[in-house]
Amino acid sequence: MINTLDFSRIVEVFSFQFNPETAFLYTGAEFWIFFFAVLLAYVLLESSVFVRTTTLSIVALLTSWFFQNGDLIVFGGLCILNYAFLHALFKAQKKWGWVFSLLVLNTIVIYYFWFKVTYFDIYFTVRPVDIWLLFLAVIFILSYFKQKTLIRAIFLSAVSLYFYYKSSDKFVFLLIVSVFLNYGLGKWVFAAGSQTAKKWIVAFAVTLNVLILGYFKYTYFFTDAFNTMFGTEFVPTNMFAEWANWLLGKPTFVTDIFLPVGVSFFTFKTISYIIDIYRKEIAPLHNIFDYAFFVTFFPALVAGPIIRARDFIPQIHQPFHLTKKEYSIAVIIIVTGLLKKIVLADYIAIHFIDKIADAPETYPGFVSVLAMWGYSLQIYGDFSGYTDIAIGLSLLMGFRLLENFNSPYKAINVADFWRRWHKSLGSWLRDYLYIPLGGNRSGGIGTFIATFLILIFLIFITQWYELLYVYGALMIIYLVVVRFVPSARTNVYRDLNLLITMVVGGLWHGASENFVIWGAMNGVALVIFNYWKKISPYENKTNLLVRFWKIFLTFNFITFTRIWFRLEDDGMPAVMLDQIWNHFGFTWDTFVLVLQTYQSVFWIMLAGFIVHWLPTSWKDAYKNLFIKLPVPLQLIAVTCIIFLMYQAMTGESKTFVYFQF
Repeated sequence: MINTLDFSRIVEVFSFQFNPETAFLYTGAEFWIFFFAVLLAYVLLESSVFVRTTTLSIVALLTSWFFQNGDLIVFGGLCILNYAFLHALFKAQKKWGWVFSLLVLNTIVIYYFWFKVTYFDIYFTVRPVDIWLLFLAVIFILSYFKQKTLIRAIFLSAVSLYFYYKSSDKFVFLLIVSVFLNYGLGKWVFAAGSQTAKKWIVAFAVTLNVLILGYFKYTYFFTDAFNTMFGTEFVPTNMFAEWANWLLGKPTFVTDIFLPVGVSFFTFKTISYIIDIYRKEIAPLHNIFDYAFFVTFFPALVAGPIIRARDFIPQIHQPFHLTKKEYSIAVIIIVTGLLKKIVLADYIAIHFIDKIADAPETYPGFVSVLAMWGYSLQIYGDFSGYTDIAIGLSLLMGFRLLENFNSPYKAINVADFWRRWHKSLGSWLRDYLYIPLGGNRSGGIGTFIATFLILIFLIFITQWYELLYVYGALMIIYLVVVRFVPSARTNVYRDLNLLITMVVGGLWHGASENFVIWGAMNGVALVIFNYWKKISPYENKTNLLVRFWKIFLTFNFITFTRIWFRLEDDGMPAVMLDQIWNHFGFTWDTFVLVLQTYQSVFWIMLAGFIVHWLPTSWKDAYKNLFIKLPVPLQLIAVTCIIFLMYQAMTGESKTFVYFQF
């Protein structure tokens, strides 16, 4: 059976109504239809004639397929007519005649579809005119925004806030408050008279942002730990919702504390803005709409990449510019991202990984190993797929975002892996935490205070009071070593700074003991590697066998740590480890049976690993081949890929993994 789009869900994306049952499920076609509509309006009127014609040709081609209706070929064709009218509108001296013609044309279209609604009711429960009206409104508004960067910023900020509302409901007000608050704090830092005053304001701003993040993300986590430690029964409630209900005089807002989508991402974004102003790397924005545009920029709002103020803000006032080559690059990046998400990540997750992760005790240990290998592939396809789409969408709008992944499973050691994986988070932690602590050169009282606080935090959540003795013993060893080997001081500071950074990175991912353990394990591995590389006889060897062995070890270590990343229940990692260690259960017959049962999954996994490990030059070659294709062949290629991709879709729609962070 051919997969088609759920038209009612597409319209739901555009309707001004929040549905908590589907808020986090706009990850398939319906989710990207929203992006596509905004992009279409933007690209049509801000780019070259070639790009506009190509885009509208794609619309005309895909519309009839999406709706499975021959009459709707007219719908796609009308996009091209609108383009012709708008193109003439820009060039005409007297615009009112063209505006009148545009309105007449679309009035006829709306009338035609409105009274043919029963024809569409065979397939859908809503009228396609709803989307046509929105599409027309966006295009018509943008027709007067060409090269007006302020109005463009206002428009795209409004679209971004609407998108966030559709995924987080009333938490959109939290995002708006964050915009106004940090815009004012940035101005305050810049205007402060002395360096001391600036430091105090920055400290206040960072603390305030971290407290807001902590309130929504970690309240339940810390409350549960406190109740366990002291035998209390505190129940956290959303004080903001209680205040709102008190003011309104009725229970309008739910008093449970929910995690706003993307709060970790936009909090780090606002913190970097304030610190960059303090460091004099940027000046504060004079227009709050530009700042809102930076914070809410919708492609990267909910799951990254984490945009730096100094990288993005200079682009806001640049004229829109998109070449034919850049347009083709953006298209191939978006298609690649969708393939990673839909064909790779979702398929192997739904048909294999989720089953094992939900009940690891019911499967032999070797199956858990296979599932975790698959999970490493899934999370890469899921997360890098999203960032590919975000980067491609941004490029279509004329904004260049930095690469977030660089073939991470080609890494030859743990340090190399973290230079390739989630690069925007890694560089953020390096520049705003690791280096301020002293980096790999020095440290100070701040390093030891942070270490002690993390120790107290670990004792608090694990109830392992023995850690105090471990910390005390390590401090004694440190004092002795520094006394007799003064040069070791720098190494100790570096190691502590690394551990602090990775533990904070783990906690950033989620309010769970498992994430802290995951971050700490990676931190310990980085510390060990720093010493190992000085004595390893293989460090400088580049032959193929040694490189393969390094990649194999690195990949398996990273996969091992992800047992704590994937299994949400605190006790589940121990269950899976017990199965792997004590009930591995590998026999040839069992292995063949598993391969036969999940045959399609393993073929996709094999293809995913092969493509990932292909030389970068090969991947660049196929991208360049696509870029050089004539436009008709590009259209045919994209259409075929999209068609095959949606035939590979499963019945379920999985949210992006990093939406939860």
